[in-house]
Amino acid sequence: MVEQSTAQHELATLIVESLNLETVTADQIDPDAPLFGGDLGLDSIDALEVALAVSKRYGFQLRSDNPENRKIFNSLRTLSEHIERHRAV
Repeated sequence: MVEQSTAQHELATLIVESLNLETVTADQIDPDAPLFGGDLGLDSIDALEVALAVSKRYGFQLRSDNPENRKIFNSLRTLSEHIERHRAV
């Protein structure tokens, strides 16, 4: 498994806590594995929960009408990179 950066680990922890994932820990989320339709078993409702948690934690909104959402939510790495580019300082 690929090591997570500090930002990726923080985001993975947020995902695990906000979705109450009981069978996976933040350390087990591969930064390059698909977040949805993969081993985590996340669905569109989970995407909404993650988007809400991200907006509360990082101070910006992930919009449901963004045409880039598939790319943004592709993996822990892509979501983390998007957050780093757009988070409130």
